[in-house]
Amino acid sequence: MSSPATESSPPSVLGFNPTDWEKWLAQHGEKPYRAKQVLEWIFQKRVSSFADMTNLSEGLRQRLQTEFSIDALTCVRVEGSIDTTRKFLFRLHDGRLVETVMIPASRDPYAEKQSDRITLCVSSQVGCAYDCKFCASGLAGFTRNLTAAEIVGQVLLAEKKTGNRVRNIVFMGMGEPLANFRQLIRSIEILNAHWGVNIGARYITVSTSGLAPQIKKLAEFPLQIRLAVSLHGATDAVRQPIMPVNRKYPLAELFQALEVWRDLKKQKITFEYILIEGVNAGLDQAEILAKRCRAMKAKVNLIPYNIVEGLPWTRPSVPVQEAFLDVLKSQSVPATLRREKGHDINAACGQLRLRVEEQMSSGPNPGP
Repeated sequence: MSSPATESSPPSVLGFNPTDWEKWLAQHGEKPYRAKQVLEWIFQKRVSSFADMTNLSEGLRQRLQTEFSIDALTCVRVEGSIDTTRKFLFRLHDGRLVETVMIPASRDPYAEKQSDRITLCVSSQVGCAYDCKFCASGLAGFTRNLTAAEIVGQVLLAEKKTGNRVRNIVFMGMGEPLANFRQLIRSIEILNAHWGVNIGARYITVSTSGLAPQIKKLAEFPLQIRLAVSLHGATDAVRQPIMPVNRKYPLAELFQALEVWRDLKKQKITFEYILIEGVNAGLDQAEILAKRCRAMKAKVNLIPYNIVEGLPWTRPSVPVQEAFLDVLKSQSVPATLRREKGHDINAACGQLRLRVEEQMSSGPNPGP
């Protein structure tokens, strides 16, 4: 079997699908039905050792032990928030670090029964090459793409560490998911499959900074996954200085790609809009954003800026945030103002990784 991973250590079994296993098993004289057994041990029973796969022969278990690993990453640190948000720092086989954030559903004081839905924000790259000026993920530059196993591994390890079942996946962690297209698609197939993690396609959201050609390509992917676009500016003049990707794919080209997505997927697009004081929080931007949203029948998540040490940006006052929201609502645009979770643990992507890497460069490795 040819591993989809590019790693030099034994590839993790978390990145393989039934076809991969059937091919590998056939090469070693094993029956095809063994593929189903292996996958059940990995994804349903969540074994931590090949020796636990007791309905496989000892010889097959030993061969699996020799050629593969089960875990794609290890947990370095977990930071907990007062609102029960959890941020995980995971170490990859090559020592690189990525972040994953577990977010509980918001509590509704008027609801008879509170939602137990858990959302996991996963990373797709080590660092990021797109250099959004307000973001911590790209401060240390781009290192490499994650493998599908490393993406799926974030979900399984977060569940193991907390005992909580993840019901919602958002590709909004470190990196630009659409710049890692092949491994993104493979990981989504594994996360969605009944033989895999079994998360519904409609509960998987891919966020992009605006890679127009890849948006069109993703629109052809048959699963009904959802799309979120990091907009953060309603005009090129405002967006381009803070999002360099806008130079290559300006708003006109981006919105043309979004029309393709809308027409093929028949579902609402979400615009993520981080409100930054003195940059994009003016009511003139709110008016233009409202017009763009109405044309696309899109919805908006407004997010007060999560302050990053070393960057000059700040969040607007609460009245400014609410005034921006009121403009959107007055024009019948579905919009929410996120009272963001995890602010007390620096949950903006990349902050924990940067802090720990600085510690590692000046002292002993951090413990869990």
